[in-house]
Amino acid sequence: MTAGNWLLTSLVFFGAAVLVVPLARWLGLGAIIGYLVAGIAIGPAGLGFISDPDTTLHVAEFGVVLMLFMVGLELEPHRLWAMRRPIFGWGSVQVLGCAAALAGVAMLAGAPWRWAVVGALGLALSSTAVALQVMGERNLLPTASGQAGFSILLFQDVAAIPILALLPLLGTGQAAAGNPWLEAGKALGVIAAIVLGGRLLLRHGLRWVATSRTPEVFTAAALGLVVGIAALMQAVGLSMALGAFLGGVLLAESEYKRELETDVEPFKGLLLGLFFMAVGMSIDFAALLARPLLVLALLLGFLAVKVLVLSAIGRAMGLTRAERPVWVLLLAQGGEFAFVVFQQAADAGVFSNAIGSVLVGTVALSMLITPLLLVAFDRWLAPRYAAMSDGPHRTEHALDEPQEAPIIVCGYGRYGQIVGRLLYASGLKATLLDHDPEQVEVMRRFGFSTWYGDATRLDLLRKAGAAQARVIVVAVDDVAQSLKIVDLAQAHFPQAQLVVRARNVQHHYALRERGVTHIERETFESALVSGRSVLEAMGHEPHHAWQLAARFRRFNLALIERTWPHRADRQQLMSIAKQGSQQLEELFAQERAEREQQRRGNWQD
Repeated sequence: MTAGNWLLTSLVFFGAAVLVVPLARWLGLGAIIGYLVAGIAIGPAGLGFISDPDTTLHVAEFGVVLMLFMVGLELEPHRLWAMRRPIFGWGSVQVLGCAAALAGVAMLAGAPWRWAVVGALGLALSSTAVALQVMGERNLLPTASGQAGFSILLFQDVAAIPILALLPLLGTGQAAAGNPWLEAGKALGVIAAIVLGGRLLLRHGLRWVATSRTPEVFTAAALGLVVGIAALMQAVGLSMALGAFLGGVLLAESEYKRELETDVEPFKGLLLGLFFMAVGMSIDFAALLARPLLVLALLLGFLAVKVLVLSAIGRAMGLTRAERPVWVLLLAQGGEFAFVVFQQAADAGVFSNAIGSVLVGTVALSMLITPLLLVAFDRWLAPRYAAMSDGPHRTEHALDEPQEAPIIVCGYGRYGQIVGRLLYASGLKATLLDHDPEQVEVMRRFGFSTWYGDATRLDLLRKAGAAQARVIVVAVDDVAQSLKIVDLAQAHFPQAQLVVRARNVQHHYALRERGVTHIERETFESALVSGRSVLEAMGHEPHHAWQLAARFRRFNLALIERTWPHRADRQQLMSIAKQGSQQLEELFAQERAEREQQRRGNWQD
């Protein structure tokens, strides 16, 4: 099968993932192992359904780009600035320390110094895709080890740029063409354009797209934004993932953050799965089997050296004994950027293609066995380490903590605003969701935590913190959307109390059918206040007008309870409503007669 037949190729990828990944998770091996094994099975070393894994790998690398964009969205600029020391401090210590140790061991083993330096620099890098995926699954990103790991991974993306620039100088092939100062100027110009454009243009552009009220267009804009930034970075030889990360950071404080996350998340998951499958397919087992002892020595050797160096770094960083093992294992593996380094090193003549294939295969094997090592650690060693500590220490700069939202207000129009302002005035903070970009912009100017997005989307509710919410206020004016939000909340967030705005009696009935108890009709109370004003204008005393309105309110609510059992019978509803109106008129007429009689008695006295 060729890659050109995209329908059959897609079917092979989807079929392999659907068959193997659930099985791997059922066996307790995790999704990453499932994807890697699925890739091996359908690749050249397996059934041979896919004959061009390199093309698949280049396409699937966009999954890593999307993942870094998502991480950037969770990291506001001020938090990134606060992390500058661990990023450039401990990040440089990890890369240089591991590279120096690996190069020293390689030269002692007899490797030429050029081989040793390039191989050490490539092997010092870790897999961002595997590490962040595992950290996300284990909820480690908010912990001290997760923060430290993320800082080092981010520095590695930056360090990959000078590593690639160094290769032509170490090779025996033709040096890279072009003026290096000019290339550096282009790179700085692109980074400056991304930063300035993000500050000045991105939010305005997204606001303009959002006004179309077309969800698929906003999704296209989100993906186009990431693709555009990645293309700019690639054009000047910089890391696409680093560019996407910068774009995410610039939008981290935007009102469109949650909507961007929910739009990009499904594509990120699919492309990351494809990336892991492509890594499995790219393992050249023929080259590995041709030098099995060399491959085994390389694999065990570089993992052992990195484990020793990383253990020392983790201890120096103050990580607890319980946190260090998983942290060390995640950073000890090779990384996807090593594929690029070794490929370009072979092209530059640093070493032969055969050596490059062995190094690439070794890195891929390290990515394959790391999840297995984590499974083994969880089963046999984790309980012992857990006894040494009270658990992971969370930091104040959590990257992926759920949004703290004890109260969520869905819909911040004329009704939701009154609810939200009352809450804020009472000292209660709420997360506000609205699908009107202009309304969101206005409320954010007033300092309210308002996010753009469609509250009928389950993924957006999760991002907004609905799983931790104590109360969800449904104040949207569309009846169908209101009922959909209620259904989602009751199915997925049962811990939250629902307070719902009802447009009319039929909407009230529909909410009652779903078991909602806190229901308020949107115009009922305000109309009663207007009615009281009319009564006062016509000569009624204020207290008497209030009594009449209160009596009308009680009677109306009781009438709804009477009609509730007959809500499906329109004729019966009309009959009860007419009876109710007649009874109310008779009640008020009797009350007027009693007041008139009392007034005459007082006059006679």
